[in-house]
Amino acid sequence: MQKLDESTQEQLRRALQTLDRETVWRARPAFDQALGQALGAAGLQVGSPVRKAIHAALSERDESAEVCTDAKGNPEPDPKLRDTENVPLGQDIDEYVAREVLPYVPDAWVDHAKTKVGYEIPFTRHYYEYVPPRPLEEIDADVKRLIAEIQDLFAELDS
Repeated sequence: MQKLDESTQEQLRRALQTLDRETVWRARPAFDQALGQALGAAGLQVGSPVRKAIHAALSERDESAEVCTDAKGNPEPDPKLRDTENVPLGQDIDEYVAREVLPYVPDAWVDHAKTKVGYEIPFTRHYYEYVPPRPLEEIDADVKRLIAEIQDLFAELDS
């Protein structure tokens, strides 16, 4: 939006103000149609990046709304709902998702283009050696010694 010149920005603001403020659009195509009419009445033609910016600025997540789809009719992912799973090596990803994820989130899907195969190396489990803390009596003796030392330093300051 900021890349547009001042007059175009002002025309866009005026066009957006003509949209009915009481209407709640629960489907993107219906909003796009109303937006297109408002922009057409203002004599504006804007590109896809500006329309995406308008959608981002004027929309909010609504569970009761229709699922947003791309140009091919595929559902668009909601970045706020994106999650990852660590699938044990050797297990089929789709079988794992069907067994472990879909019973709880029935509309989840796997984006195989973003699937990564890797190994988790738990360094703590392999390399950490537990060192028990010192006995409480030893710590208590050190604290008492330090308190006495601090008191001696304060006594030297007073004299």
